[in-house]
Amino acid sequence: MSDTALVVMARYPEVGKTKTRLARTIGHDETIRLYRAFLADLAQRFAGQPCDLHWAYTPAGVDYHAFVATLAPVFAQHMRCFPQQGADLGARLLNVFKWTHERQFERTIVTSSDSPQISREIVARAREALDAADVVLGPAEDGGYYLIAMRKPYDVFSSVPMSTGAVTRKTIELAERQGLSVRLLEPLFDIDELPDLLRLAQLLEADGALAPVTAAYLATRKNLYDNHIHTHAPTFDLHRADQPV
Repeated sequence: MSDTALVVMARYPEVGKTKTRLARTIGHDETIRLYRAFLADLAQRFAGQPCDLHWAYTPAGVDYHAFVATLAPVFAQHMRCFPQQGADLGARLLNVFKWTHERQFERTIVTSSDSPQISREIVARAREALDAADVVLGPAEDGGYYLIAMRKPYDVFSSVPMSTGAVTRKTIELAERQGLSVRLLEPLFDIDELPDLLRLAQLLEADGALAPVTAAYLATRKNLYDNHIHTHAPTFDLHRADQPV
């Protein structure tokens, strides 16, 4: 067992309950297929790597391990799953850190499932940053964060307004009030609405190796997006309180 847990906050793809804002534009069935591609890329990239891959999933009643095993059968034995717990996203994130701490992981890195292009290098830098920092954040361009890493389950979530652009700033302030040191990684965007998806499609058209499964899928669906203007919009899903991850 590694000393580091990499936990992906994810949900079981269900029509009408998965990435609903994006689904309003491209349709629920299309969104489900796209989200499965995201999960497949994450599973194939991070399972069997130096960090032990875990999925913190919702809803609690599904057999998530059996599901993700279909996305990366070769790596099924290298993945663990446990349900998200908590009344809101802040509580769910804190409970993830408590769960891994109870199982003797020295470091925990938590990320969303909505950035299929997140690299092993970013995760490696987050792990390394924990040598000197108590809290590591991967900031998103809208003021939230796509990744948070800690060595202990510090409560840097309570009282943080999760649906605003002040999430990273408020998290840093809360951490520093507790005497915790904070390290920031490079920014990254995630895919929440159509402009984000168009941005991802452009990125993967240039370098499909960043997320091969998603790139291959988008290449077959390019006609769905050809009539849209390629614009960029503020993104981030991990910190939103109004949408389960």
